[in-house]
Amino acid sequence: MQKEEFSQICRELSSGSNHALSGAILPVVEEHLAFHNKKKLPVIWLETNDSGDNNIAFMNTTYPYLGRVFTEMIDLLYSNTFMAAQGRGALSILEQVSETYKGKFTLIVEGAIPKKDNGLYNAIARTETRFITALEAVTRLGEMAEYVVAIGTCASFGGPTAARPNLTGSAGVRDVLDREVINVSGCPVNPDWFVGTLAHLLMYGRPDLDKLGRPTLFYGFTVHRHCQRRSYFDNKDFAKKLGDIECMFSLGCMGPRTSADCPYRQWINHVSWPVKANTPCIGCTNEDFPDGSSPFFTPMPKKSTGKESGKNTSSQGGAKL
Repeated sequence: MQKEEFSQICRELSSGSNHALSGAILPVVEEHLAFHNKKKLPVIWLETNDSGDNNIAFMNTTYPYLGRVFTEMIDLLYSNTFMAAQGRGALSILEQVSETYKGKFTLIVEGAIPKKDNGLYNAIARTETRFITALEAVTRLGEMAEYVVAIGTCASFGGPTAARPNLTGSAGVRDVLDREVINVSGCPVNPDWFVGTLAHLLMYGRPDLDKLGRPTLFYGFTVHRHCQRRSYFDNKDFAKKLGDIECMFSLGCMGPRTSADCPYRQWINHVSWPVKANTPCIGCTNEDFPDGSSPFFTPMPKKSTGKESGKNTSSQGGAKL
């Protein structure tokens, strides 16, 4: 399959049970690996300062299910969440695989990185003599990796972990490493965005990215563009309270300045998303989430929407309304 065909699958405006990415991704990967005599994508996954919501979201991937992603698509070399090894044994594995696969593995970071006081507020391991901080581990492994992927808004931009007053000085991976980081933002991330990004890295390498480093396959348009309530907005027909069927821009919906394909990708096995569940989009994929979205359910200033004319704002990262 050509890269353009894969991109079309990822952007497919699917509905009902016909979800092209989910249904087609593994056969495409299997065909690609066999044709090019390639192996699975080697992955080192570090969880740092976050709530663990993104690995839980990843475990909810469907078609392909989690087990098939592990057995047929990625070679998970180390994960302080998924692996059975503990203590010195786990650290030995990390040291060994990072050297063996140097320059070939993909580093996945979940969670923000505390930078204050040399990163002492988050440690991923402890030896007999010292703690190994997330700051140290991400810095070292980031220099050795072929690709670095930040999964979730905390890892991408700091997110809730770096929200005011940010006592630990937490920051996104991009503010720790002096190299390109692929940001797959979301709080939590939609599993399709993450699995689709890994599939692209495996088959074609780096995907096209927006100004915020996010794959345009999934963040190329605003939530507002394809929202099922867009016609209400165009007619200036706004909801007065939660539960009303009209556009929720009046209730603080951040869709006009939020890049994501939630309206047609949807969640929970592709059956729902916040607006469908009668709650406004809170902009969880944005660079300034949550501070830039709060207080929730409060209408945002008109100037931050680009006046709905197609002008881009910094939070959209180049997305189109």
